Amino acid sequence: MSDQSERVQITEEEGAGGSRWKKRLARAPWWVSLVILIALLFIYAVLTNSGYRETFNIMVFGRPEAEATEGVVLTIRITLIAFAIATVLGLIAGLARVSSSIILNNIATFYVEIVRGVPLVVLILYFAFVLLPLVIDLLAGLGNRLNLDFLASLNLRDVSFEARAIIALAFGYGAYEAEVFRAGIQSIEHGQMEAARSLGMTYFQAMRYVILPQAIRRVLPPLGNDFIALLKDSSLATVLAVPELTQLGRIQRSSTFRVFEVFNTVAVMYLSMTLLLSLGVRMLERRLSSGRPSSTIR
Repeated sequence: MSDQSERVQITEEEGAGGSRWKKRLARAPWWVSLVILIALLFIYAVLTNSGYRETFNIMVFGRPEAEATEGVVLTIRITLIAFAIATVLGLIAGLARVSSSIILNNIATFYVEIVRGVPLVVLILYFAFVLLPLVIDLLAGLGNRLNLDFLASLNLRDVSFEARAIIALAFGYGAYEAEVFRAGIQSIEHGQMEAARSLGMTYFQAMRYVILPQAIRRVLPPLGNDFIALLKDSSLATVLAVPELTQLGRIQRSSTFRVFEVFNTVAVMYLSMTLLLSLGVRMLERRLSSGRPSSTIR
């Protein structure tokens, strides 16, 4: 009987060990291996293939004859500036969305619903060729009537297509950030505002010192995800012939006819940037989830 019980115990241990290995294999991030394989193949292609090497250098450093910033650097610059403006717009619109003022609430809601209902590429074209020229003409006409030289001298040609793309992207993503901030603010317990007001704080003081610090902590991961989305959507600036990464790839393809080399390089470079940013967002989420809870008024 003892021998039989020992055999049963050994069999159970082997089964448990096998199930543990199966769980570990199931949880293993196999996709990381594929990404590493793609990266190694791309590095090998750059080192051994002159077409890939030339394309990679142009995507990173720009064309030798170019007088302005191009490629990856321009893509990152457009993303950073547009996201900074969009965050400010989103915070203002988000505060207006939760405001008790009927006028502010309706203006913010109109902005969010209209902008989110229009494709981003259409928004870029509309800003670049319809709205911005109209605004500049109105300001120039106002400057001529009021004898204001700094307004009268405004010219649409002075506004680069890069600036137009940044403004359009910022205005478009501002609507999405507004919803992120609105959700973050409304996720804070209503008793926090009541407690702050009972201590003698005004609405703006309570929002600044109590509600927003807690809400911003909660919306950081969604903001990081939107930053990654904006990095990819910066490729839409190609419709304005802005020489960012995608447009530079199109120019390189038309001049060299190296379709595979060019678009493989463009895809890998976007993938590299988004994966690094995604890793940063995941680390941020883990840090926020494992950290101490936000301070509250007691």
